[in-house]
Amino acid sequence: MGILSGNQKEEPMHYGEVYLTWMHLTAAKACVASYETILNHAGDDDLKKLIEDIIENGTKPEIEEIERLLKENGVGMPPTPPERPKACLENIPPGARFLDPEIANKLALDLGTGLISCSTVMSQCIREDIAMMYGQFHMKKAQYAAKTLRLLKEKGWLVPPPLHINTAAEC
Repeated sequence: MGILSGNQKEEPMHYGEVYLTWMHLTAAKACVASYETILNHAGDDDLKKLIEDIIENGTKPEIEEIERLLKENGVGMPPTPPERPKACLENIPPGARFLDPEIANKLALDLGTGLISCSTVMSQCIREDIAMMYGQFHMKKAQYAAKTLRLLKEKGWLVPPPLHINTAAEC
């Protein structure tokens, strides 16, 4: 039997899997710090709930799973940024505040980037258990992306690109 023909959890991670999961963990930790900060700037209650949900039920569980995987494989952890304190929205000067539409669009961008990242890890994995873990992350991010898109539309924060109407086809 070859080295990659047994129990998945006993197989070594290859360098690419180590690097990609370590970088994902670094980015996820940075996202938590970023989202805790922008939560202080958010005024809309639905947006606040979405951010809190993404932190608590999306990103933090990802962090825990990746940390467990890396620890089991003897990989050191990237640093964790300190938890951000809560601030009163009224104490943030208007010119220094992120606005709700900007925050919602940042969430959409981050989730889209996360989908690509998860797809990249899945495509480069040899270990099926890691690929499946990232498939779960991908599915969760897609669900949050759909919620974010719905929020952007409901609040009138979505700015669609110009519509392309092909006038040559009419001739």
